[in-house]
Amino acid sequence: MILPLNKSNLKLGGITLKVIINGYSGTMGKVLTNCVLDDEELELVAGVSPKHHDVNDKFNTYSSFAEVKEDADVVIDFSNPLALDGILEYCLNTKTPVVLATTGYNDEEMEKIHEAAKQIPVFLSFNMSLGVNILLKLVKEAAKNLNGFDIEIIEKHHNKKVDSPSGTAVMIANAVKEVREQSEFIYGRHGRTGKRQQNEVGIHAVRGGTIVGEHSAIFAGNDEILEINHSARSKNVFAEGAIAAAKYLVNQEPGFYNMDNMLG
Repeated sequence: MILPLNKSNLKLGGITLKVIINGYSGTMGKVLTNCVLDDEELELVAGVSPKHHDVNDKFNTYSSFAEVKEDADVVIDFSNPLALDGILEYCLNTKTPVVLATTGYNDEEMEKIHEAAKQIPVFLSFNMSLGVNILLKLVKEAAKNLNGFDIEIIEKHHNKKVDSPSGTAVMIANAVKEVREQSEFIYGRHGRTGKRQQNEVGIHAVRGGTIVGEHSAIFAGNDEILEINHSARSKNVFAEGAIAAAKYLVNQEPGFYNMDNMLG
């Protein structure tokens, strides 16, 4: 992909993309940091995190975006919704595209994101894995063609994950609802009585150990079962997807983008 040529991203005779990572000191942020540092097309110019006291001699670190002095071509966020206001303020003031790879936004925060997208390019995905986003396409196709099949969604993650169900499980459920508009999401079945209803979509969360991320969409019909599964074996898949999104986003006009736009 050809990046925009300007003085800010010319380096050593080649084109580099200047990146700021929000949440660089978190578990996922550390993985993303290493992937960005290893990518010859990228230059990590700053990292933002409340734990900015972590010593790093490869890029400048800050506790908030209000302190950031560097300009960038794109911001990538792997943190939590509490950081959203600071990120959007910086990106709107500097007209910097932003990749949001954080889950757990509420309706008010989603509204802020869409408002920002009227002025800058914004890329949002609750799962940056390219494989998961292909899974979503397959789920829509199955939901469309397997009339009468019951649908259940199971997600598994490590014991330190704070949100439940996962953002990816919600994405899968919403993919089903795009096709089956009458779907009703049922989060577990504790305390429920009576048989399963046809329009139910069961969503179940498992937390344990160091599971990186596993998602299954189960289509259960009469005498046959179809399962569409995705298993992440390392966090690198999410970092690599976010980097691909960043490289895509810098060439876009202001607007709201997701994996469907990038994958076509």
